[in-house]
Amino acid sequence: MLKSELRAFHAVARFGGFSNAAKACNVSQPTLSTQVKALERRYKVELFNRVGREVHLTGPGKELMEITSRLVQAETDAESLLNSYRGFHAGALNLAAVGPFHATDMIVAYKQNYPGIDVQVKFGNSTHCFEQILSFDADVGIIAEVPVDERVTTLLYSVHEVVAFVNSDHHFYDRASISIHELEGEKTIRREAGSTTRTAIERELDNRNVKVDAVLELGSREAIWKAVEQGLGLGFVADFEFVPHPNLRPIPITDADIQTNYYLAFLKEREQSRLINSFCDVALGRNGKKSTWSPVA
Repeated sequence: MLKSELRAFHAVARFGGFSNAAKACNVSQPTLSTQVKALERRYKVELFNRVGREVHLTGPGKELMEITSRLVQAETDAESLLNSYRGFHAGALNLAAVGPFHATDMIVAYKQNYPGIDVQVKFGNSTHCFEQILSFDADVGIIAEVPVDERVTTLLYSVHEVVAFVNSDHHFYDRASISIHELEGEKTIRREAGSTTRTAIERELDNRNVKVDAVLELGSREAIWKAVEQGLGLGFVADFEFVPHPNLRPIPITDADIQTNYYLAFLKEREQSRLINSFCDVALGRNGKKSTWSPVA
């Protein structure tokens, strides 16, 4: 089996089509098409369902994609291992993170120690980040409330309280704190399904039999902040994520234990990866080198 044919298949599967794959790989579309067709002819198997310009993996294609993902990652790990023996002067680290707050500090600290490593990060909710880990698209996830999965190793690095926040016209604005029962009937702005903050607050509301009026669902922190600022309702956020704002104020919920746990997560089969371990050591302060980042207890 030719290595180039497997690479062509993996690229088309990963980028969702021949045109996108050709652009990403900087090769011609006919070249990729020829290589994939050669692979299918040799083994008398259909790897893609082709509908116009769209392609979708068949059953055998999905199985092969799982294998080629491991092959591609193994090659990356091999390169990282070899780079580590020359001082980690080169390589690439892909991160998936639920937000920029912890991730940015970790990346700054990591780059101080390993300036030659190219770091890329994609943001999304915890569910999306977890999927990125399982699909080998992310080396490490900086995520919250990781589902139990025997394929994934998790390292707790921080625990934070969830607080409400309101604009200056809200009747809670001058309060030092509120009780959870005072949220009864309040207009709230909530994150999309899969958000850890939403899961944590809704779990506690259900446990206390408190009903809120969820008037709007938005898919980003920035949108939530703007909606709260406009007076559409109150929002919820992990305490460390609240950024001082002239018209917004965080309000602790004193009689409820609403917390979000934050983890570093990566595939268990990659526990020996020096690249992954180098990042986790810096993020958790285990490398003994001076940095601007320190884990929050």
